Amino acid sequence: MLNKDNVKKIIYSAIGALVILVTVYLVSPLFISTEINEPLPPNINSSVAFEEFSKMNEDERVKTARNMTNEQKNQMLVQFAESGNNSRLDEDMNINISAESNQSSGTATFVGVNDGIHNAEGTAKIIPLSNNDSILRLENLKVSNGPDLYVYLSTDKGGSDFVNFGKLKANNGNQNYNIPSDTDLSKYNTVLIWCKAFSVLFGSAEFKF
Repeated sequence: MLNKDNVKKIIYSAIGALVILVTVYLVSPLFISTEINEPLPPNINSSVAFEEFSKMNEDERVKTARNMTNEQKNQMLVQFAESGNNSRLDEDMNINISAESNQSSGTATFVGVNDGIHNAEGTAKIIPLSNNDSILRLENLKVSNGPDLYVYLSTDKGGSDFVNFGKLKANNGNQNYNIPSDTDLSKYNTVLIWCKAFSVLFGSAEFKF
């Protein structure tokens, strides 16, 4: 039989365990990290959604885009294309071109996706310099406006293996990008204009070396 002391011990132990469980339950939210990435509602006013999306930083746009439907993405890209926020850059060829290169060791023509949303046209050139470096020059470039457009030298049009040249400087005009000296141009032979936010191709130019 349990004496009074044992009964008290059992009761105190039960109360102590209950207190610990309640404390853990109440305090645990302070130590549990949570994350949510809700898509923009499908019925939200498109101009409001576009303005909100435009104000996000690049990482926020990438996270938000992961949870958007293809229809929402396309609607957003149409808004970007029609926004009128086009930019132009015309960089001069004020660089030391190798005399033996005849100014270009490779030329390729951009082919856009041409679906009315993702488009690109112009010419890409690999130009050797006198110091044995090379540049990627995009000439007469005209790309549909979009969020977070990047320039890649890739192994294919899928953007699975690429050299990142950074953000597209402008979606119109002529621009130069330094090619890292260790880049294997026989492998990375396709220029991509890639939308990082939505992971979609706008246009590509493949060199035939």
